[in-house]
Amino acid sequence: MQGSDVRAVLGRVLLLFPLFFSIPSQADELTLAVASNFTAPMQEIARRFEQRSGHRVKLAFGSSGKFFAQISHGAPYHAFFSADQAKPAQLVKLGLADAGSRFTYAEGRLALWSSKPGFVDAAGEVLKHGDYNKLAIANPKLAPYGAAAVELLQQLQLEEQTRARRVQGENISQTYQFVATGNADLGLVALSQILKDGKVEEGSAWIVPVQLYSPIRQDAVVLKRGEHVPALEQLWAYMHSAEVSALIRSYGYGTPSTLGGDNAK
Repeated sequence: MQGSDVRAVLGRVLLLFPLFFSIPSQADELTLAVASNFTAPMQEIARRFEQRSGHRVKLAFGSSGKFFAQISHGAPYHAFFSADQAKPAQLVKLGLADAGSRFTYAEGRLALWSSKPGFVDAAGEVLKHGDYNKLAIANPKLAPYGAAAVELLQQLQLEEQTRARRVQGENISQTYQFVATGNADLGLVALSQILKDGKVEEGSAWIVPVQLYSPIRQDAVVLKRGEHVPALEQLWAYMHSAEVSALIRSYGYGTPSTLGGDNAK
């Protein structure tokens, strides 16, 4: 499906969006590769979509780098929700994804988090004081949030100072688990992992100012297996809805409406 075709289909789908979930159709099963930072919102999006459409959604969560490698070697996903923009763009260049389907669904935020209440101060000074055992970050070669964490440490001139105490998670979910289980006092995690109803759910955190790292803009793209799949066209329309945008923002992300457009490429 060419980019112009996808945009035309999406336009028609959006116009018919209120009708979609009341029209019975044969149920399809979608298999989606989703960056692990987006676990909680995607689980809720999938649950609502399944209830209303009758389609089934299988979710695989992991690092964007590993998914890119799997997709490059033929993994049977219908769509890819990456934690960056580069990997979906590269899949398009490789002929493995549809250019017209690509859009920015969220902009992530980085947070310094401890599972201990009061351990992290409002300015993140605990990083400079060094009063902690380990600092968990995601693998910067595989996970965009890991790359953002390294960039932050460089900006704060703490990259060398923290090197001996750093532990790496394969993805941002494993990074979160290092802190949640007490194996690391601190972790640079996705804000979405610790936020609920606009508040840090447990422990203590410093929400890192966005000026200290490059924007974590996250793109989704339809893969070749997902072309001409009606259920995926419905899901793509749902992802562009005001309901989903509000849900995504409730987890601390920016969305296209707050970024000056949907940034479709």
